[in-house]
Amino acid sequence: MSKSSLFSGFYKLSPKERLAFVKEFAGLTDEECALLQNTGGLPLDLADRMIENVVGAFPIPLGIAVNFLINGRDYLIPMAIEEPSVVAAASYAAKMVREGGGFHTSSTPPIMIGQVQVVGVKDPYAARLRVLEAKEEILKKANDQDPVLVSVGGGVKDLDAKVIHTVQGSMVIVELHVDCRDAMGANAVNTMCEAVAPLVERITGGRVYLRIISNLAVKRLARAWCVVPKEAVGGEEVVDGIVNAWAFAAADPFRAATHNKGIMN
Repeated sequence: MSKSSLFSGFYKLSPKERLAFVKEFAGLTDEECALLQNTGGLPLDLADRMIENVVGAFPIPLGIAVNFLINGRDYLIPMAIEEPSVVAAASYAAKMVREGGGFHTSSTPPIMIGQVQVVGVKDPYAARLRVLEAKEEILKKANDQDPVLVSVGGGVKDLDAKVIHTVQGSMVIVELHVDCRDAMGANAVNTMCEAVAPLVERITGGRVYLRIISNLAVKRLARAWCVVPKEAVGGEEVVDGIVNAWAFAAADPFRAATHNKGIMN
């Protein structure tokens, strides 16, 4: 008899009851179930409140990368990862970079963009101008949604509006520039976009659909750079090899994808 994964109300079960279902469905052994129930330092009842349909936890090793000198200050870098060699490679790279003065970093203000999509506008360019004329009114409405964020120096700092041409016709896109401080910002930005939507509809005469944050964070940038002495990597011949590898990746997307994967590690 075939098994079905269709299960209405799975979330209503306790973790123990869910695990019993999974055990039967997947044919797990008692030993495998015991491994799932070993949650390490994370209590099972807490894990069950963090995400949906919890049956256990999956601990991974926590290593420490050493040798990091960042903006003139020494740091130990915790790295939670299951792949061997990555922590060692990071530590070794940091040691080489240290010989050239360490890492240097900078960042822009933490500005995220929230977008309000307006469709069905008869004259989108005139509507765009009306939005810009009503800038202060829109900013106030948005900032009224999060006085705590505003009180610590955050909140909407500016807005822009643009007209885009799509297969569904022209649209006016109103963009809020929100200083999120230390937060990722999705909740605050989305709440602000939703709050100004009726006002934007009144100003433009159109209909608002999407009111949501953009994850293309072009105004929230972090930069890091370093200089590695050629002696630290093995001399000029090794440097030439690294440059040739870069040139390969710059011209070939198959190589570039693999280089980028290594950078993301």
